[in-house]
Formats: sequence, C-alpha cells, structure tokens
Amino acid sequence: MDQWMFLVFHTIQLGISRALVPGEKGSAVIDGHVNWKDGTKAVFSELHSLKPGDKIVVEDIHGTLTTFIVRESRTYASNAETKDIFTSTDGKAHLNLITCKGIWDKSSEEYSQRLVVFSDKE
Repeated sequence: MDQWMFLVFHTIQLGISRALVPGEKGSAVIDGHVNWKDGTKAVFSELHSLKPGDKIVVEDIHGTLTTFIVRESRTYASNAETKDIFTSTDGKAHLNLITCKGIWDKSSEEYSQRLVVFSDKE
C-alpha cells in the first residue's frame, strides 16, 4: 500500500461559500498541476498511480494529520459539469484530488481530461 502526504496551504472554492478543510464533513478538494509548461513534473504528476486502498495523509497548518483511503479514480472531460462530482451528502469526510490528463491542446492551453481521485477519511 502506497502512502502520499500533503501539506495543505489552501483549499479551493468550487462555487460554494466556503471551501472545506480536509477532514471536515463533506468533500474537500485539492487540485494540482500534473506538469509544467516546460514538461517538468509537478505535484500531481504521479496521481494516476494511486489505487484503491492507498493512503493519503494531509497535514494542516496546525500540524494535525488526517488520513484518507483511496476509494476510486475517475476520468472526466475537461468541460464536464462538476457540481455533482464534488458533492457529498452522506455526513462523512472525503478528499478529492484533481489534476489534468489526456491530450494537451496548444490553442486552448489545457488538457482534454481531468483525473479525480476520490478518498474517504480513515
């Protein structure tokens, strides 16, 4: 079983009034680049290698560690509606990691797909 660890500097907001901190009830999201324009690897260059059962450990600004277990990975079109992808109503804490995947389009300067790794608080 692999284990990933992240230091959370910030969370992103997805059209909601306040972003969730990983470990709070609901679905927190951390996004990151798969690589940089010059092709060098970025924070999520190996995100595709996470598999169900792997652990993700997040450290908050107070030094508190929260562990999540990977449930599944899915690929979506870059223009897919995300509202339902990142919504949780089960009363549990989840963490979703997202990065780019697919073919790079020079004209739009974006990848054709998004990779999302879904995980649940241990």
